[in-house]
Amino acid sequence: MQPLGDPLYHLRLMARMGQATGADLSGAFAAGKLSHEDWAAMITRCRGCAVPDQCEAFLAAHERAEGPMPGCRNADALVQLKGRA
Repeated sequence: MQPLGDPLYHLRLMARMGQATGADLSGAFAAGKLSHEDWAAMITRCRGCAVPDQCEAFLAAHERAEGPMPGCRNADALVQLKGRA
């Protein structure tokens, strides 16, 4: 089992992926659509990703994207949050 990545680094990646895909994570959290537990689970899933460099490359190439990068561990949650906007 690989160690989890840096929490702040992955929080930033997750926020950038949300922004790129149109999923307003902080807005969803403020509106109660995303609980503390959901937020923590998303960060933990991101921290467990083995390819954050691919995420960085995807985000560098996609200021706006229809959806998260293939293989994103938070893809389902991001798509759901985008649909709630």
